[in-house]
Amino acid sequence: MAESLPEHDRILQEIESTDTACVGPTLRSVYDDQPNAHQRFMEKLDACIRNHDREIEKMCNFHHQGFVDAITELLKVRADAEKLKVQVTDTNRRLQDAGKEVIAQTEEIIRCRVQQRNITTVVEKLQLCLPVLEMYSKLKEQMNVKRYYSALKTMEQLENLYLPRVSQYRFCQIMIENLPKLREEIKEISMSDLKDFLESIRKHSDRIGETAMKQAQQQRTFSTALQKQNNLNYGRNMHLGRSRILESKNEITLKRMFEEDDEHEEEVLTAQDLVDFSPVYRCLHIYSVLGDGEIFENYYRKQRRKQARLVLQPQSSMHETVEGYRRYFSQIVGFFVVEDHILHVTQGLVTRTYTDELWNMALSKIIAVLRTHSSYCSDPDLVLELKNLIVVFADTLQGYGFPVNRLFDLLFEIRDQYNETLLKKWSGLFRDIFEADNYSPIPVANEEEYKIVISKFPFQDPELDKQSFPKKLPMSQSVPQIYIQVKEFIYASLKFSESLHRSSTEIDDMLRKSTNLLLTRTLSSCLQNLIKKPHIGLTELVQIIINTTHLEQACKYLEDFISNITNISQVTVHTARLYGLSTFKDARHAAEGEIYTKLNQKIDEFIQIADYDWTMSESDGRASGYLMDLINFLRSTFQVFTHLPNNNNDHAAMSGKVAQTACMSACQHLSTSLMQMLLDSELKQISMGAIQQFNLDVIQCELFASSEPVPGFQGDTLQLAFIDLRQLLDLFMVWDWSTYLADYGQATSKYLRVNPSTALTLLEK
Repeated sequence: MAESLPEHDRILQEIESTDTACVGPTLRSVYDDQPNAHQRFMEKLDACIRNHDREIEKMCNFHHQGFVDAITELLKVRADAEKLKVQVTDTNRRLQDAGKEVIAQTEEIIRCRVQQRNITTVVEKLQLCLPVLEMYSKLKEQMNVKRYYSALKTMEQLENLYLPRVSQYRFCQIMIENLPKLREEIKEISMSDLKDFLESIRKHSDRIGETAMKQAQQQRTFSTALQKQNNLNYGRNMHLGRSRILESKNEITLKRMFEEDDEHEEEVLTAQDLVDFSPVYRCLHIYSVLGDGEIFENYYRKQRRKQARLVLQPQSSMHETVEGYRRYFSQIVGFFVVEDHILHVTQGLVTRTYTDELWNMALSKIIAVLRTHSSYCSDPDLVLELKNLIVVFADTLQGYGFPVNRLFDLLFEIRDQYNETLLKKWSGLFRDIFEADNYSPIPVANEEEYKIVISKFPFQDPELDKQSFPKKLPMSQSVPQIYIQVKEFIYASLKFSESLHRSSTEIDDMLRKSTNLLLTRTLSSCLQNLIKKPHIGLTELVQIIINTTHLEQACKYLEDFISNITNISQVTVHTARLYGLSTFKDARHAAEGEIYTKLNQKIDEFIQIADYDWTMSESDGRASGYLMDLINFLRSTFQVFTHLPNNNNDHAAMSGKVAQTACMSACQHLSTSLMQMLLDSELKQISMGAIQQFNLDVIQCELFASSEPVPGFQGDTLQLAFIDLRQLLDLFMVWDWSTYLADYGQATSKYLRVNPSTALTLLEK
């Protein structure tokens, strides 16, 4: 009991000192203690309450008098408060009446301050907007004056600097929406300008190319003249005695060329002078600023490739005139001059790789076109002008850095064609010369005429020089004319070889090869055709042999002529030789063969008019008229051979051989023809009188053979041509059959050349 009391005091202290929210655990401990602890706690609680009530009562009793005094004082203050309230109310009324005007002024000030603030705000905003409007106005003005690149720069400033400051305004939104449209408009306008530019350069390409080619040609002409001047100066040092006059003349000439060159330089216009390139620069800058530079480059290159294909497409009639080729080359040069200009003044629009690729494509097309169209050219002058154009064309483009080696390779192909056209032309010239020739020795009446002839043809004959005028040169008029035309051919061939950037040795080799073709093919063919012509008689054939001999001798002078114009010595190892020797030898052999053939044909003509009476009882006692005419013809014919050149041992041997061969061939052919006449199958019967008459004719043939119509035969060599006829006729005239049969087959037989079948056939007749 005594133990639980202190515990209850502790609980009560906790309850008094603890927040009411935490009283729960304390009260729970009351119920957790010993039985009847709750009752005892309640008793203790009641006792505590009574103690507190007594303390409160004591305190109230202690302060009651002060409370009463305070109430009394408060009642006294109440009257003063009512009086103060009335005074305050009156003061407030009077204050309100006095402040109405101040309030009105204050409100006016506030309203003005608001307006001032609004004006300041508007000014600030306008100061932000005015630069935007000014820039936009500037943009419109730039668009109107077509300063599109500047307009794009202005747009960039608007977008990046000005519009972001005032983006909340509606007009700025409108501007922002319009800027892409303006950019597209600028792109379209600049593209339209570019198309106009492309059309313009397409029209002006030929003029640009013509100007560039003219400038390159002037440069090449000046370089050639300067080189010749240097060569003259070199020669002047070697011939100092007469160099004063030459020096002054050469200096004047060179000075004039300098002055003319300066004048040309003033007149020459560049591609930039002929075409306004600003559209392409402007369009390139615009597309670059817009970030579409690659699109523009692809478009430009695509369009230029299309134009290149159009430029490279030639006209179908281009090969007919040199102007067609010149216009074709000018357009191509103009195209690539423009591309070269664009390459050097822009960055990235065209590249060296692009231009090289485009040039290689164009070069292949150009070579194919020239190879095709040049094959149609039959005029050597046109081919030569084409070559000169190609050289100028190549030099021009080479000056702009384009490789042109394939063009010079093409020129070698065209050179072969040029030589072919020259050969055709000279074939006609040779034919005309041969047709106009009278095939008789050239008569010279005096020294002047003689000098004129030898100035055209290198003829030398000491024996002829000793003779007095008038006299005759052995060759006919065609020989000096042929010689002159061969030299003209060499000059014409040399014209093509010039400016091909080849050495003198190569040019010399080309000239010799083309001259060999002229001799071995063209001239040889013309000679062969001439020899085969029906109207060319024996006299003409003999003169042709003489002519070819002199032309053959002149070949060494042609070699010297080529060496002089090319400055290449003939002792050079690789120097080709002219094949005139074989050409003229073949012509002579053909002429000789034709002589033999025509002689035999003439003999056949005489034989055909023979009119034997094969049944005559006895002969006329004299030879037949046709045979005598034939022998007279042969005598006069073989006298012509005395005109064959024999001014040296070789020619004498040659002429003697030709005459002997012709005479032997004629006699053999005559003998064979007479034998065939006796053995003709249509001849059924022959009388002894006819045999005797025939024998008289054979005797005349033998007399002709024994009279040595051509000198040089040994013994009775020529008579042996008639030995078969002689033995056969002797057999029948003597009727010596016993001897023939007895000695048949023996080498010593009197009738060794009589064939048994021939004798039997004649015996039957």
